[in-house]
Amino acid sequence: MENLAILASHNGSIFESLYDASQNKELPFSISLIISNNTSAPVLQKAKNNQIPNFVVNQSIVCDVDLEISNLLKRYNCKYVLLAGYMKKISPYLANNFFIINSHPALLPSYGGVGMYGRFVHEAVIANNEKISGVTIHKVDEHYDEGEIILQKELQLNEFETAETLESKIKDLEKVAILEALRCLK
Repeated sequence: MENLAILASHNGSIFESLYDASQNKELPFSISLIISNNTSAPVLQKAKNNQIPNFVVNQSIVCDVDLEISNLLKRYNCKYVLLAGYMKKISPYLANNFFIINSHPALLPSYGGVGMYGRFVHEAVIANNEKISGVTIHKVDEHYDEGEIILQKELQLNEFETAETLESKIKDLEKVAILEALRCLK
């Protein structure tokens, strides 16, 4: 079983689903490390509750964030990394030395790029009267939302869809998509 690290800035909302799947041997990964750039990120407490090593790494704490993240990934033997709402850009160094994947709440290449995350994506989809949306799981490179697509899952929007209802549906679809993508990697 390979080790998986999760980088998250806030809740790391996918953490529980991944942890449960890993514990039930439904996933070929063990969640071995949680890293956040936010000292008050709830995902850190979730990690502590499950005895998973967790660290805060940001420019207030270390001079070279990339080097520190790289050292932690190596120390915990994590070749694979999942971004779970990690709100910092991944450097070329990290992208080239680890297999990093991200979940984007839209069907890339649409609604990707700088500033297109979370609620902003759903608001744009609704404002443009789209009929479908979805989730894209992609490999991370040094550019926002441009890495190789691993898989996409789509859903139909109803005529009364709001950014709030779409966000809820996308979060549910994201759980399925991430689990499927991680299974495909092995």
